[in-house]
Amino acid sequence: MASQGKKRVSATSNEQSIISRVSRSVSQSPILHQTQRVASDAAFVSKKLLRSTGRAAWIAGTTFLILVVPLIIEMDREQQFSDLELQQASLLGTAK
Repeated sequence: MASQGKKRVSATSNEQSIISRVSRSVSQSPILHQTQRVASDAAFVSKKLLRSTGRAAWIAGTTFLILVVPLIIEMDREQQFSDLELQQASLLGTAK
């Protein structure tokens, strides 16, 4: 029984040393460092892209509000005025 207990302890420490060696070799791998660098660069580029897209959306939205919405309102007002004139003309009998 005592020999089995020692085997478990040595097997556990052996497994831990294997795991620590593998994790150390992975953490020191140049592929890991390159992958981290690429991921960092991708995050930086996507952050800048998102920021510039937000700015472009703000510019487009405010331009739309300032230039296009008043035009739409005026066109609707003109259409209502035309409809009113046509209705009055048909009531007075001057429609041709």
